[in-house]
Amino acid sequence: MARTIIDIPDLQLREVDSLCRQLDISRAEAVRRALREFLQHSDSARTDGFGLWCRSATAQPSTQQPTQQPTQPEAPAPRRRKQ
Repeated sequence: MARTIIDIPDLQLREVDSLCRQLDISRAEAVRRALREFLQHSDSARTDGFGLWCRSATAQPSTQQPTQQPTQPEAPAPRRRKQ
C-alpha cells in the first residue's frame, strides 16, 4: 500500500478525528473511505461528460431556451465626501 502526505485544515482535521472516534476507525481508514466514495461518484463524470460537448455529433440540439438566472441588484456606489 502506498503512502501519501496531504495538508488538511485544522478545523476539518478535528471534525475528521471526532468522527473517527465515533466510528472507531483510524484517520487513514477515514481517508480511504472518502477516496473510495469520491472515485465511485466520479465514474459518471468520466463516462457521461460535462455540458453540451458530451453529446455526439448526430444528437439533436436542444429546443429549450436557456433560463436566465435572476441577478442581484448592484449596491449603490459609495458617496464621496467633499474635501
